[in-house]
Amino acid sequence: MSTDLVGKVVVVTGGVTGIGGAASRGFAKAGAKVLAQYHSGGPELAEAKKLGLMTLQLDLTGPDAPQKLIDAALTEFGRIDVLVNNAGSMVARTPLGDVTDEYIDLVFNLNCRQLVHCCRLGAEAMKKQGSGNIINVSSIAARNGGGPGASIYASAKGFVSAFSKSIARELVDHKIRVNCVSPGTIHTQFHERFSDEKRRIAMAKTIPMGYLGAADDCTGTFLYLASDEASGYITGQVIEVNGGQLMP
Repeated sequence: MSTDLVGKVVVVTGGVTGIGGAASRGFAKAGAKVLAQYHSGGPELAEAKKLGLMTLQLDLTGPDAPQKLIDAALTEFGRIDVLVNNAGSMVARTPLGDVTDEYIDLVFNLNCRQLVHCCRLGAEAMKKQGSGNIINVSSIAARNGGGPGASIYASAKGFVSAFSKSIARELVDHKIRVNCVSPGTIHTQFHERFSDEKRRIAMAKTIPMGYLGAADDCTGTFLYLASDEASGYITGQVIEVNGGQLMP
């Protein structure tokens, strides 16, 4: 097991609940110093604080919010070694005929625009340090288009994957690695909200391993990509975590 995460500073957006919350807890247990951004609290917030995570309530689509996030990490810890951009949402399942400009803006602001600025500002700090690691969260929807009413969300996640590969090339000379974790159908609050039980059962039947993943099933991939010992020669990749649901 790699030990190079001990003492590293890790910033996780959407880092209290779901996949981001599991990642934050995994990093903390690996000895990292974690700043977990969240939009709204819940029972997981108390657990995060119990583990010693620094938490920051912030709407990342608000004015200058990415700057506030990066500044908070630098003020508290003085550096950022790993930035995990996990925050995002489908917002609502919306058939093509109901798509509006307002809906497009909402989905892309939440999944793309704030992520771009977090990457931009995080990379600036990492360049000054001489190294860093950015892990963005895409989705199986970026590859298969997602389910009914997910066209704009799937397209936004496709943007995340392509953007990550592009900046991986741009930042490699600064010793900054950029990769994506691409979860499949993970049973979190996301699918409790956007997929009813009938849909979840149907999705499980498309997975060779036979069941929906849990948030913790993604944690090891985050730790692997964050570790220079384990994955130091990996950049510009999208790692699929889906129980065999998609085999590229």
